[in-house]
Amino acid sequence: MPNNDKPIANPIIVLREEFDDWAILFNPDSGDAHGLNPVGVFIWKMLDGKHTIDDIIEEIKSDCDDVTAEVNKDVSDFIKELTDKGLVGYEN
Repeated sequence: MPNNDKPIANPIIVLREEFDDWAILFNPDSGDAHGLNPVGVFIWKMLDGKHTIDDIIEEIKSDCDDVTAEVNKDVSDFIKELTDKGLVGYEN
């Protein structure tokens, strides 16, 4: 997926924030749940259809400590995983 795509969170998905910045994404229609670490929560909150994948990557680089060299691939793979599960779509 090109990094200039603008992913958007599925509006039916509920983000339930837990302890230490961890969270659970819950689909009330299917009952499925998906756990998120703090970086996953950070990414999820940027999935508003206004930010490109590159924008999200740059925000992570500027806001997070200990960013690995694989951040581009990791973010793209994570968003693809969410897309494959129906949790994320794309703005046209």
